[in-house]
Amino acid sequence: MANTASARKRIRQNEVRNARNTARMSRVRTFVKKVETAILAGKKDEAAVALREAQPELQRAVGKGVMHANTVARRISRLSARIKSLAAA
Repeated sequence: MANTASARKRIRQNEVRNARNTARMSRVRTFVKKVETAILAGKKDEAAVALREAQPELQRAVGKGVMHANTVARRISRLSARIKSLAAA
């Protein structure tokens, strides 16, 4: 248990930040899952719309420090490549 007032405050702050970051990551996962399900269903237009909705959420996660910028860039790139490949198939 924390002994100093500053350590107790730090624990409180960490709990709040953890809750916020968990909610943000859950939101990101939800948006990405919509893209994934549309891709698996073979619906290119629906997947493209879902990706356009997911991109701001992913970028917001970067801005808030929840995800790394390269991770988000890689995910967006891979998802868009998969959507692009739906037309050829």
